[in-house]
Amino acid sequence: MAKDDSELVFLPLGGLGEIGMNAALYGYGPKKNREWILVDCGIAFAGAEAPGVDLYLPDLRFIETQKERLKGIIITHAHEDHIGAVMDLWPRLKAPLYATQFAADLLEVRRFQEPGAKPVPVTVVEPGKTFDCGPFNIEMVRVAHSIPESTALAIKTPAGVIVHTGDWKIDKTPVVGWTTDEDRLRALGDEGVLALICDSTNVNRDGISPSEADVSKSLAEIIGQAKGRVAVTTFASNVARIRSVAEAAAANDREVVVVGRAMDRVIQVSRELGLLDGLPPFKTADAFSYLPRHKVVLLLTGSQGEPRAAMARVAEEQHPAIALAPGDLAIFSSRTIPGNEKAVGKIINGLTRMGIDVITDRDGLVHVSGHPRRGELEQMYAWVKPKIAIPAHGEPYHLHEHAKLARKLGVPHVVEATDGELVALSPGVPAIIDEVAFGRLNKDGNIITDAGDPAVQERRRLSFGGIISVALALDSRGELAGDPTFDISGLPERASNGDLFDAIIEDAVVATLDGLPRGKRRDPDSVETAVERAVRGTVAERWGKKPVCHVLVVNV
Repeated sequence: MAKDDSELVFLPLGGLGEIGMNAALYGYGPKKNREWILVDCGIAFAGAEAPGVDLYLPDLRFIETQKERLKGIIITHAHEDHIGAVMDLWPRLKAPLYATQFAADLLEVRRFQEPGAKPVPVTVVEPGKTFDCGPFNIEMVRVAHSIPESTALAIKTPAGVIVHTGDWKIDKTPVVGWTTDEDRLRALGDEGVLALICDSTNVNRDGISPSEADVSKSLAEIIGQAKGRVAVTTFASNVARIRSVAEAAAANDREVVVVGRAMDRVIQVSRELGLLDGLPPFKTADAFSYLPRHKVVLLLTGSQGEPRAAMARVAEEQHPAIALAPGDLAIFSSRTIPGNEKAVGKIINGLTRMGIDVITDRDGLVHVSGHPRRGELEQMYAWVKPKIAIPAHGEPYHLHEHAKLARKLGVPHVVEATDGELVALSPGVPAIIDEVAFGRLNKDGNIITDAGDPAVQERRRLSFGGIISVALALDSRGELAGDPTFDISGLPERASNGDLFDAIIEDAVVATLDGLPRGKRRDPDSVETAVERAVRGTVAERWGKKPVCHVLVVNV
């Protein structure tokens, strides 16, 4: 009988070592002929380190090179950090895609709102039913989270069962959507679970997360006490929160006005699936102007400080249809994602200067996380009883603290892996056995580029030192045929001694030309190189920074 050298492996390409951009591969088979599934394909939001870049996507080059062995892509839920890269990256893979109805509908609505986007075929899966992807038999298991139809995955293989939790929490009263299926998770644990790959986001918080129903009650009380308009910003995907705000508005005889395209998209899908049944239709921004102040609850996008979202534009008094006034109330019904503190703070300060009262999750129960605290993690481990634990969905600190908790709970094998590390789950002792190419792609407008794209590096240089453009016209003898022209962006007007940089640059150009031999002055390339070096060097000496410098020489 031939020897079976099949292995079961786990390979994260995003989401381990960071929060966001989730993408995890599972492989089974001989080393040179493994078959794979991909769980989730999400985005992360770019920051100031990548000027002009909107989003990061996971670099899936490892699986792209063997896409014929990718048997399926399974989406655990419809948050952007789990599904946001599908539209851009699926055409590179073209593997069967599986998701719940809510996630599938959001993908379709998004496609219709993006000109030129191509359809992505989705097989809609009902939790509790199983389906096969090559050697993997997969079951979606209901879990509570801050978006409808979130699932964990029970991935059955010839080497054992893996439970991949996705994002989850324990919430007995989630307002919208299902509760975490404790009975099914317990049953899986009784049958035997080889490995648990589990959410780490709130491992540093003790106890059990409050329920969404508690937030709903709190919001109703806060809105009931408000005298003027109430503006609530939250994650556009949080349908339970949208419902909670709408119920609070109705209880206080107020109309809901929705402002923001992303929220419109989620509400459209939620209405179609019956998740907002029993609520009156929401108003559009056009209704704002004629509704009395005490009759309005605004639902706005922009809880993370996004500069083009509705709340930021309101705080800057730049929104074409919405304006707040002193005495109105703004509620940030969300948690600020690490890295967004400055942007959110700017909006809160802007609102405060306008005389708007602001309530955040530090001031009252206006938000609850969709991720498990330590008490919930302890329950999950008690239900599932895994032989192997791999912390996921978190920064290094979260992963390490989760690993410590798993060891404390008696899990026999705990592996602290990060993106790009190939983990052997079976046979033998689980361990990191290899590293593969991984990283980020840039979503730059409508274009996807590599993380090391020179254009982004050039923008960083421009943001630091500005740009100087110099145009020279030289006659056949290499003499100036007219005054040099300059275009300067991003430089101070004057040097520290008061000299104008215009004059400093012109003197440097003229002095450089005067110092060049006549033969080199007839060579445009030599003149361009000499002038560029002189201008950058002179400005650096007077300013302390080296701008980008472009020189154009024209012979006349």
